Amino acid sequence: MGESDVLVHSKVLAPQEAGDLIRLPRQDAKWEWMSFFVRRLKPGDIFRTRTEKEEAAFVLLGGTCAADWGRGSTKIGKRKNVFDGFPYVLYLPAGHSATFTAETMCEIAECRVPSERRGEAKLVTPKDVASSIRGGGNVSRQIVDAITPAFPADKLMVIEVYTPGGNWSSYPPHKHDVHNPPAEVDLDEIYYYRIRQPEGFAFQHLYATDKSSEKTVKTRDGDAVLVRSGYHPVVAGPGYDVYYLNFLAGSSRALAVTEDAQHVWIRSTWKETDPRLPLVKE
Repeated sequence: MGESDVLVHSKVLAPQEAGDLIRLPRQDAKWEWMSFFVRRLKPGDIFRTRTEKEEAAFVLLGGTCAADWGRGSTKIGKRKNVFDGFPYVLYLPAGHSATFTAETMCEIAECRVPSERRGEAKLVTPKDVASSIRGGGNVSRQIVDAITPAFPADKLMVIEVYTPGGNWSSYPPHKHDVHNPPAEVDLDEIYYYRIRQPEGFAFQHLYATDKSSEKTVKTRDGDAVLVRSGYHPVVAGPGYDVYYLNFLAGSSRALAVTEDAQHVWIRSTWKETDPRLPLVKE
């Protein structure tokens, strides 16, 4: 498992330049489920998209735009960036179209998954998401659930996670690479990182149960990590608040995981959560 198999770097654009930051069709990623794109629009830019035999979720990372998914134009977007509030997310089932017209500089993350299930397009607003604090001590982080297993999608799930500088996340280490419901289901996962300070960083450690493969990658602002299997904990560099956007899809729409038994004892040491949390509010 080399770094090139799991780590995808963002394209560097000038601050007022529009274009693709990440373009990763699933065929290029060499996995079954997810295609992943991040694009930046400048004011007046129009992005048109359609789902045929796919479902898709569009997360507005920052900025404002007018979105039309068949119900007329609706202004979406409230936060300047991911550290400025909760998201707007547009979900499109198979056979739907949408148009985004940028009103300000805006960035949109998109994930697509094969699907033939028909349904209704749905806009998730900041009032619709659920925020919670998970963990304790220096394993405290904020979870923002946007598209959960209860949401009427086919395969996709979408979560935003905020980890204060110096804290661990996705910890105790867990995995979801075996289809054994209800204990565990097989899910591929994308971690898309944004870091509050441009010089900041995080580390993500990926390892198999039997340690047959093991890799630690250094992630910077705009990087994506592809989690195909195994455990995958994260630690934020001290002083650098870290955001990551999780897209998940696989054998079942359930967040059923197996934790690394060697490390679950840490839960018994948690007495209180990090007072820096929550990092974001509506």
